[in-house]
Parts: sequence; structure tokens; C-alpha cells
Amino acid sequence: MAAARAGAAELGFAEEAPAWRLRSEQFPSKVGGRPAWLGEAGLPGPAELACALCGRPLAFVLQLYAPLPGRADAFHRALFLFCCRAPPCCAGLRVFRNQLPRKNDFYSYEPPSESPPPETGESVCLQLKSGAHLCRVCGCLGPKTCSRCHKAHYCSKEHQTLDWRLGHKLACTQSEFEIVIETEDEITPEVVETDASEITGSMGEAPEEELDSMAKHESREDKIFQKFKTKIAQEPEQILRYGRGIAPIWISGENIPQEKDIPDCPCGARRLFEFQVMPQLLNYLKADRLGRSVDWGVLAVFTCAESCRQGTGYTEEFVWKQDVTDTP
Repeated sequence: MAAARAGAAELGFAEEAPAWRLRSEQFPSKVGGRPAWLGEAGLPGPAELACALCGRPLAFVLQLYAPLPGRADAFHRALFLFCCRAPPCCAGLRVFRNQLPRKNDFYSYEPPSESPPPETGESVCLQLKSGAHLCRVCGCLGPKTCSRCHKAHYCSKEHQTLDWRLGHKLACTQSEFEIVIETEDEITPEVVETDASEITGSMGEAPEEELDSMAKHESREDKIFQKFKTKIAQEPEQILRYGRGIAPIWISGENIPQEKDIPDCPCGARRLFEFQVMPQLLNYLKADRLGRSVDWGVLAVFTCAESCRQGTGYTEEFVWKQDVTDTP
């Protein structure tokens, strides 16, 4: 990730990318598919990747490559976020951190190549020079297309059904996107004025103390939600906001964590905010296909302020979930 200005957030956007760019040796930030693990030692096991609420296996959501400048032991550093997508739970969340020095047992000391490796081409060509596509099963002309991914072509419904059973179902539903990072431009927040008559006009003969309390609550809620809307207005497609040590932006005045709500790292250091996942990411997770599904307003990830190294494996960090309330 590029170094951001002090206090400025970096915004993440989901973009399609060739498969080779999302491999571990490219140190990707990405959404969906399978984790491109950083260190190969001490990977989280089934127990660590189980939902703490229902016990079902968690699904990979995203990973973020976030090295720390000036830290030789965190020259490579990545965060991996998982969530429960098993109805009716769909609530468990876990995040893990891993970091490596530049000289390590897994990757070259030199930066990865920006050119695709030679072996990334299809072993069998499935598109003619004329542009016509071929069936993935038999290699004949494939005029039919998978309605979900629009990338797989078939000669007939029978071969599409066969390929679905043989594994395309898994590949099709595990869409991957690269997370591209840009530094947020300064946005001047709009001043929102609330007409007191709009608040009290419909309250009838409610007691004055109750009116004051309700007006204060609604005014605070309006300001928080308006700040959230203003921040994302110029870049509405952002799926992630990164800024280690800055303040997150909340979507609601409800369920904002206090310092005591964020547990310290097992090493003894406090945890600080590092990044937040925006609700726009749900569009890329096909969350609407699952009945009762995973949902959130904001996912805020807090990590060890010292970015400690507890062995060579993966260290669990902390996620705070804020749901969407009935905001205007």
C-alpha cells in the first residue's frame, strides 16, 4: 500500500484482475476466492477458522497487504478477514495478521515481477482468433454462456450441467477481485441544519424533558449518519477505508465501541484502529443469494499497536461489527 498523508484515509476499490496477480507471491490485496496466504508456517487451522457462535467453518472475505514502513520484521504484512456465511447465524467474524521480514523462507528478496508468468495461459485454447468461444467440456463451438459469471461457454445445456457438477459451481461462486488503493481527497463536510419545528411538530403534548432528550438523540444520529454519507459521497464505490491509528467513520450513533470494548493484544499492547470494511463490499459477496445472509453497516478492524510477532504463525486480531440501524 502507498504511504498515506498523516491523518488521511486510503480507500479500497474492487476491480477485476488476472488470476496471476492474486497469487501469494504478488502480495495481493483482494476480495473473495481463497486466501493467498503470506507466511506458509503456522496457518490458522479448522479450530481458529470456526465461527465462535455456531461452530461452522468461516468463509474468507478479504485480505489486505499492509506492510509497516521502518519495521524490518514487518516488511511483508497482511491481514485476513473471515466471516460466518452459514444461515441462520451469519454473524461470526475473525481476523488474522501475519508478517515477515524481507529475507524469509518463502519469497524472493527482490520485488515480484509485474509481468505475467508464462504458465498462466490456458492449457487448451477456448477462444478462436475470430473471437468465437469454445465449449469448456468438448471444445466445440460454445454459443451458450454461464448466466452467473459470463465467462464459461458451452455448446449445450447438458455440457453446462456436467461442468457445473464437475467443479464450475465452486469456481463460479468464488469470484475474486483485486483491492486497488487510492488516497482519499480532502472532502469539505456539508453543514446540516435541523429545523427544531420538524422534530417537535409531530410530538403533540409530549413532556418537555422527553422532547429535549429525543431531539438531542435524533440530532446526534443525524450528524453521524450525515458525516458517513458525506465521506463516501465522492467515492461511493469504496469497499474499504485504511488508516492505521486514525478514527473510523461510523454509520450510526448506536454501538460505537469505547476504549474498554477493544481488548488488548495478548502481548500486552493496546489495539488501535487499522481499517474498516464498508457495506458496499456486500455487493461483491453475492450476499443476496443466501436467504438470511451476512450483513453489516461497518466492520472495524483493530490490531496490535506494536504489531508484535508471536512466533512465525498468524496472530488473531479484533473486529468490531456495527449494524445498520433505522437511520433516515
